[in-house]
Amino acid sequence: MKRRAFLTSAGAGLAVAGVAAPAIAQSQPEIQWRLASSFPKSTDILVGASEVIARRVAESTDGKFNIRVHPAGEIVPGLQVLDAVQNGTVQCGHTCGYYYVGKDPTFAFDTALPFGPNARQMNAWMQSGGLDLLRAFMKNHNVIQFPAGNTGVQMGGWYRKEIKSAADFQGLKIRIAGITGQIMAKMGATPTQIAGSDVYPALEKGTIDATEFVGPYDDERLGFVQVAKYYYYPGWWEGGPQVSLYCNLQEYEKLPKAYQSILTAACAEANTYMTARYDAENAKALKRLVGKGAILRAFPRDLMEQAHKIAFEHYEEIAKTNPNFKTVYESWKPFIEETNLWFRVAEIPYDNFVSSVAGKK
Repeated sequence: MKRRAFLTSAGAGLAVAGVAAPAIAQSQPEIQWRLASSFPKSTDILVGASEVIARRVAESTDGKFNIRVHPAGEIVPGLQVLDAVQNGTVQCGHTCGYYYVGKDPTFAFDTALPFGPNARQMNAWMQSGGLDLLRAFMKNHNVIQFPAGNTGVQMGGWYRKEIKSAADFQGLKIRIAGITGQIMAKMGATPTQIAGSDVYPALEKGTIDATEFVGPYDDERLGFVQVAKYYYYPGWWEGGPQVSLYCNLQEYEKLPKAYQSILTAACAEANTYMTARYDAENAKALKRLVGKGAILRAFPRDLMEQAHKIAFEHYEEIAKTNPNFKTVYESWKPFIEETNLWFRVAEIPYDNFVSSVAGKK
C-alpha cells in the first residue's frame, strides 16, 4: 500500500511538473535577432557554424528566441561585421577578431597570431583566463565575445612559384593582411588585402604571386589549384584560428538569464562542430587537390625560423606601446610555452608515430 501511495504521489508530482513547464516557457519573451557573418554562403562550414547556433537557440527556447543568419554582404560586407554589432545594426556577428587589428592589434588574440596556439591550446587558454581578458578588452568596444568555431591549423597557401628558402619571400606579392602581413613585410614580401571574390583573378593575371585562404576543403571550392600549383604547409600564422560570436553588449544584457545560458551553450556546440567538420573534410579534399595537380611543399626551415624570430620581436614592440596588447600577451605567451611542454611529451610523439605507420601492414 505504501508503495502504491508513493507511486500515486510521484505521478501527481510529474503531472504538475508537466503542466508547469509550458507555463514557464510561455513566460519568456519572444526575441528576434539578426546575425551578420563575415563569411560567404559558399563556405558552408563557416556559415554552418552560425546556423548551428541559430538552430540550437531556437530549439532550446521552443521558438521564442530566434536568430536569423545573414552571410557576408547581405547586410554588411564581411569585414564590417564588428562595426555593425557595435552600432546596433545587428545584434550579433560571427567573425574573426584579427580582421579588426586596425582598430587595435589586441583583437588578433581572439583569432590567431603567427606561431600561436593550436585549436586545443586555444580552447585551453580560453578556459584558463584568456576569455576573461578578451571580454574585459572587448567591453570597451561595446561587445561581448563567445568562442564559436575553430578551423584547426590552416594551410600556408597557394604559390605560383616554388619557395626554396626565406630569400624567396623577397618581393613576393601575397594576399594577406593584419599582423601576419606586417611580419611578412619585414621578411621582404609585399602583403596586400584583396576581397575573397577577387583573389582568383588576381592570381590568374599575376597581380599577386600567392594567396592564403583556409584549407583544402574551402580552397578546393575556390579553384586555386588551377592558377597556382604549389600548395604550402603549415599555415604558421594560423595554428588554431578561433571564430567568435560578437554580441552587442546592451542587447545581450537585455536577454533573460536563461537565454544567455542557452546562447553560451549553442556557441560551445558550434565551436566543436566547426573543428570536427574541417578535420573530416580536409583530408578528403587534400587527396582530390593532389589528384588535380597540387604540388604539396613544406615551408623551408630557415623561412620558418626567420618568421618565428620576427614575429615575437614584433609582439614585444607592440606590447611596449599598447597596454591592451601587453596585458593579454603576458597571459598568452607563457600559456603556450607551458602547454607546449606537455604536447612535446605526449601529443606530438603519439601523432607522429601513428601518422608514420598509417596504412602500413
